[in-house]
Amino acid sequence: MAEKVTVASDWLCGCAGCHMSLLDIDERIVDLVQLATLTSTPITDLKHPSKDGVVVGILEGGVNNSANEEVAKTMRERSKILIALGDCAVFGGIPTMRNFAGMDEALRRAYVETESTVDGQVPHHEDIAVMQECRPLDQVVPVDIYLPGCPPSADAIWFVLSELLAGRMPELKGKYLDWH
Repeated sequence: MAEKVTVASDWLCGCAGCHMSLLDIDERIVDLVQLATLTSTPITDLKHPSKDGVVVGILEGGVNNSANEEVAKTMRERSKILIALGDCAVFGGIPTMRNFAGMDEALRRAYVETESTVDGQVPHHEDIAVMQECRPLDQVVPVDIYLPGCPPSADAIWFVLSELLAGRMPELKGKYLDWH
């Protein structure tokens, strides 16, 4: 039996809907784990791909802060093939809407003015710097495969993964690029 392909995934600034769509491959997930080893994913709760690297890295979400940037760079360094999964990773998506208002205005609205505001304090962590603009993944690291959609369909995700697991680079066209 051939050695299983190693796959790692993570999410950056986004809603995690792309990983939910990955889970929507339903019973095909059994086929996936027969052909691939999921080394680190939010699904398995393992946070970082091995220093030995993986064949396929998958990132969803935009790059919004220094922690996202570090995760993106680490995944790129440790992946032979990097997939930008979903509109946020491919284009910047919804998180880039804050770019039009500016970071200070977006933080004020989100943490001070919202109807659900409790203490009116913008959270701060000394080790995480919020970027002035949210960016798509390829503005931070090189990307090999772009799979747009909000989220991409389970069928499109399955197509890309099954092609890679068969040793082929997927050609995305037609129904796999339908907008939702």
